[in-house]
Amino acid sequence: MIRPASARFRFLGNRHPGSGDYGRQRLAVLVALAVLWIVAIVGRLVYLQVFQHQTYRQLAEQQQRRRVELSAPRGAILDRNGQPLAMSLAVESVCINPRRAPELSVASGILAPILGLDRRELFGRMTEAAQRGRGFLWVKRKISLGEAERLRSLGLDWIEFRRESKRSYPKGTLAAHVIGAVDHQERGNTGVEQTFDEVLRGRAGKARVLTDVLRRGILAQIAAEAQPGGDVVLTIDERIQHVAERELTKAVEGNNCVNGSVVVMNPYNGDILALASYPGFDPNDPIKTKTDVERRANHAFSVPFEPGSVFKVITVSAALETTTLRPGTIIPCGNGRINLFGRVIRDHHSYSALPMADVLANSSNIGAIQVGLRVGERRLLEYVRRFGFGRMTGLPLPGESAGMVRDLSAWGKSSIGSVAMGHEISTTTVQLARACSAIANGGLLVKPRLVLTTRQPDRKAAPEPVEPPQRMIRPETAITMRQMMEGVVLHGTGKLARLDGYTAGGKTGSAQIFDLVSKRYTHRYNASFLGFAPVTNPGVVVVVTLNGASKFGGAVAAPVFREVATAALRLLDVPRDLPDAPPSREDEPVEFDDLAIADLGSPAPMLPEPGIPDAHERVELWGPKVPDFYGKSMRVVIAECSANGLPVELIGSGVARAQMPMAGSILPRGERVKIQFAR
Repeated sequence: MIRPASARFRFLGNRHPGSGDYGRQRLAVLVALAVLWIVAIVGRLVYLQVFQHQTYRQLAEQQQRRRVELSAPRGAILDRNGQPLAMSLAVESVCINPRRAPELSVASGILAPILGLDRRELFGRMTEAAQRGRGFLWVKRKISLGEAERLRSLGLDWIEFRRESKRSYPKGTLAAHVIGAVDHQERGNTGVEQTFDEVLRGRAGKARVLTDVLRRGILAQIAAEAQPGGDVVLTIDERIQHVAERELTKAVEGNNCVNGSVVVMNPYNGDILALASYPGFDPNDPIKTKTDVERRANHAFSVPFEPGSVFKVITVSAALETTTLRPGTIIPCGNGRINLFGRVIRDHHSYSALPMADVLANSSNIGAIQVGLRVGERRLLEYVRRFGFGRMTGLPLPGESAGMVRDLSAWGKSSIGSVAMGHEISTTTVQLARACSAIANGGLLVKPRLVLTTRQPDRKAAPEPVEPPQRMIRPETAITMRQMMEGVVLHGTGKLARLDGYTAGGKTGSAQIFDLVSKRYTHRYNASFLGFAPVTNPGVVVVVTLNGASKFGGAVAAPVFREVATAALRLLDVPRDLPDAPPSREDEPVEFDDLAIADLGSPAPMLPEPGIPDAHERVELWGPKVPDFYGKSMRVVIAECSANGLPVELIGSGVARAQMPMAGSILPRGERVKIQFAR
């Protein structure tokens, strides 16, 4: 239906823009929209401020604040006298945000020359980090002070610095095989650093840092304090360690050996005063090549070897304990040859027979085999294990070897001969030092000790527990062995081990090295020497091993013992038990030949014993004349020698029946009065 025009005009007239109704409607709509807008805003604010408060607060903190880990300084490693062997120093590291850095090629061109980095390698790392959207990249950690100053002088806000700690070894290579080293995260990976990592590491702290838009720190708040690591105090004496390493290096390099080791031990409590291994390394330097890894092998306790003749000490000790054999008992030596169950073994010298004391002094292989046969397989193996061979010493260092001692079921018919002279068995230098200590201290097997105390910064020092020693041989056996081992030094194969001002006892060893490729023994040796000084009250035990030597132990290892033992005794203030050498000019020593002996009223010279200079040699003399001890008891002899300051070697028991030198003669310098007792 079509409305009339007048009606249409009336309808439109009610909505004319100029009418009041239209204005009110429009205002109402606007008000409604404004209310809805306000309600929406308020609702959104309530939603954000109330329901999403925690979420956005965390986002804001992530933008405005950052958590920084405060590295804890690692504890120090000290020697027994408090000298630092390892410590941590505060250093700085450089990092960047690859997304905030300028053009990466320019940034790498600035950083690489100052930090000594390869520009292409650094550019590649920065590009990779930027492509992955990473906001953090270490450029170089633990930079030097000079590098840090040069970077700071550039004033570039995209370069950041982080404080860290750097492990420092102020003595360089000294005792490196004992101390060990740490990785780039300051975690121990060898030596004491690894074993006592939990003690040394400490606990990292945390801090909250308020930053500006450029992520620069404005305000810092410590959330948790860093707790420094504890200190570890070793039994090592850095002075003795230095001498041991110096003499070992000279011996290995001077004799073209492959490697070697030296252990210096207190025989009574097991404290290791020095533990040296060659080749050495500097723990301040990172590992770069396979050779660097090989140099970190500790040959003193992780690389076993056949000990050779030093093991005759164990054989003779077992004989004194389990048989009627005594130092003066004559041992048949077969003129240097024996057929042992179809296996022919030859000696280095054609001895027909020797007293057991000279079997040890002259290191007769056939004599040692004969002694071993008297002991028997089962008892010999028992004493090998009593002396601690075949099991680890328990040193707190990673990688210790137990060596190799086979059960009787694995022995061949001739194995008793091999074991008696130190073959078909393997040991370490530390194990030999423990065994030698048992003889030096009177028959007690002690556990080697490397750590004296551990101490936290807020606590008192906690001493490491000491295991009680175990009785393994009788005291009288130990005393007899000390006297016999002194004979090795005085007139046996260990003459080059004689000390000035101190008596000493020991044993040489020269085990041929077996070539696994050719399956035969070579002309290279594990040359060794174990010994102690002074004889009556030993202050130190020193064991030297040189692997791959072309000479015997008496020639290459004994001189190392002499230098190390002399230095150790003096540094430890052990009283001398021999008179000082006479001055060379103002008071000339008495020298004699055949005529001089007659002039002194001494009897005609006797045939010399092995190693005793005969009358035609020029020998320095000192001190009082030797009294006549014939027919006197051992107690009287000891008292008289002590009163006259004469060193003495007692053999047998009962009353004195023979002596050397003879009564009335002058004792040669460095010698002892040997007295044979019999009932």
